[in-house]
Amino acid sequence: MMSSYKPRLSAAVRHFWATRNRQSAKQGAVSGQRDTGARSAVTGGKQMDKFVELVRSLLIKAGLPKDSIHCNTRLELPGYFRAEKKWDLVVVAGGVLLAAIEFKSQVGPSFGNNFNNRTEEALGSATDIWTAFREGAFGTSQRPWLGYLMLLEDCPGSMNSVAVREPHFSVFPAFQDASYCRRYEILLTHCMRERLYDSACFLVSEASSEKTGKFRYPSNDMTFDQFAASFLGRAFTFLEANK
Repeated sequence: MMSSYKPRLSAAVRHFWATRNRQSAKQGAVSGQRDTGARSAVTGGKQMDKFVELVRSLLIKAGLPKDSIHCNTRLELPGYFRAEKKWDLVVVAGGVLLAAIEFKSQVGPSFGNNFNNRTEEALGSATDIWTAFREGAFGTSQRPWLGYLMLLEDCPGSMNSVAVREPHFSVFPAFQDASYCRRYEILLTHCMRERLYDSACFLVSEASSEKTGKFRYPSNDMTFDQFAASFLGRAFTFLEANK
């Protein structure tokens, strides 16, 4: 079944590539050279804005007050291992932390180092906020909903098999010859199984998709439909309990 959100997701993908290409070209024109590893497109920000706007609009349509959904300012939440962490979208209604979502992307060519950084960041952020929750950082509120949306460039560098190094012990079989795309799928699947994140959405798209907005899902378990159903379910439960 075609995703009911596909038109808006395609628009978000077009915006991602158009913004990234524009930032990269601007950086190159100013400095005379592109940042190493397309860093200019990474440091510019704003590429994922349309994905954030889509989630925000769905939460508002579900009935949450607009001023309870933060995606530009007031994004900091307390941590346990650090004072605070800035999330990409935070929902606080009636003094209750309902949800926090990360919107991340990765493009080539430096998939290896960036994948490791993304992994450590995802695990660290989740561990930090859940420990803070256990220690009462958010009062007596119910467990918040955590989400992770990832857009990966669809190219040989992300899709080809990657060798592993095993100088002392064997890696788990799932990682043998796994591409970076497959590694992201494993990462997000394991994060949900361990309840570090309640739901994840994983999309891949080719760099040529600036005009078409074309994308695909590497896993049928991480579509935007399922992602939206999960966070909207949390919103509806809160609204029903607070009528």
